[in-house]
Amino acid sequence: MKWTVLSDNRTSDKQLQTEHGLSILLETDKHRILLDTGASDVFIRNAEKMGIDLGMVDYVFISHGHNDHTGGLKHLMKIIDKAQVIVSPDAVSCKFYSKRGNLHSITTEWPDGLEGRILLIDHSQAIADGLHVIAHIPHAHPMPKGNRHLFVQNEDGDYVNDDFRHELALYTDGMLFTGCAHSGLENILAACPYSVKIVVGGFHLLDDHETEEELTDLANRLKINYPETQFYTSHCTGDKVFAILKAVMGEKLQSFCCGTINRK
Repeated sequence: MKWTVLSDNRTSDKQLQTEHGLSILLETDKHRILLDTGASDVFIRNAEKMGIDLGMVDYVFISHGHNDHTGGLKHLMKIIDKAQVIVSPDAVSCKFYSKRGNLHSITTEWPDGLEGRILLIDHSQAIADGLHVIAHIPHAHPMPKGNRHLFVQNEDGDYVNDDFRHELALYTDGMLFTGCAHSGLENILAACPYSVKIVVGGFHLLDDHETEEELTDLANRLKINYPETQFYTSHCTGDKVFAILKAVMGEKLQSFCCGTINRK
């Protein structure tokens, strides 16, 4: 297994562009999956600089409906002709908003040409050999406090708190991709019925939202409850949050950024 970060908020390579978005290319013995598409065509330009041909992608997995994970899809559809797009129907049909700062839309512009190419997933299922999608994640554990800024617009035009029914997670070969983990990292792990060796994605733990005590408790639970699991995060995990989690989890927690290549 190999995963390569094509778009992220951070980079260690000045030749690669950053944005508030996330896109990762996952390659296994059986599949080539693009995990989210960032906010723009940055992931395509970074892939070109890294010598990566995105035309060989089999699946495009969209973790949720926010445009920092879906905005690049319209650009990708211009250069691929076979990949199937995996997404929740709620991600496609809902309108999303953020109230961080001024109220603004974070709804994506879905491209034309998805007919016959889109797999609408409304329940957990295997979609290919060894490729599993987890949907409608139960919320038994705490959810990120940063969610309080995020809304959907209902049929009456009112803004209501997003319940993240549109969020999916993907599992294959021991790896669990969380997207932004709006449903909460512990909830996603609990909903995954398979042995998880690696967790990759944002944790939606923004700086100055959870208290240091809450973050320390979370880190201890992850360390105790998932002793064989390695965690990798960036994007919507704050720098101060990462430092607090890292102090408890040590080598069990690592960061990634644009250009990170990991082989397992």
